[in-house]
Amino acid sequence: MKRKLTVFLPSTERYIQRGWVRFHSSLYYISFARNTWEQSRQFCLQRGADLVIINTKAEQDFTRQFNRFTWLGLHNDTKTGKWTWVDGTLLTDSFKFWGPGEPNSYEGKNENCAEIRFFELEDSWNNIPCEDQNFWICEKEVAP
Repeated sequence: MKRKLTVFLPSTERYIQRGWVRFHSSLYYISFARNTWEQSRQFCLQRGADLVIINTKAEQDFTRQFNRFTWLGLHNDTKTGKWTWVDGTLLTDSFKFWGPGEPNSYEGKNENCAEIRFFELEDSWNNIPCEDQNFWICEKEVAP
């Protein structure tokens, strides 16, 4: 009788085999479907990740390369009225990449979620209603 050989892959390798991409110290999943901001976040959380948080200019450039409208892990917290990352960190004035004239309330809409929209610009962020449908990017930090 033949014995099956079971190979246990390191956690990072398993994610890469499932379509995740490694960049610096994180793994990223770029969706092929569209969902609301909350549904997109739930997808990420169910996989041990969360919507992407932009921490560096290099990461900002990395996320722009996919040339599709994608949710960021950034939302306008209705309790505080401040733009907040999914980990609870406040968006700082010294590190943000809003597109020209953003954030705004286009046509009077309640636009409390952030997306990457203007790929060709370094300042590519836009705010839109959280109920809109977008692609998304999950991020999971991994050991270096």
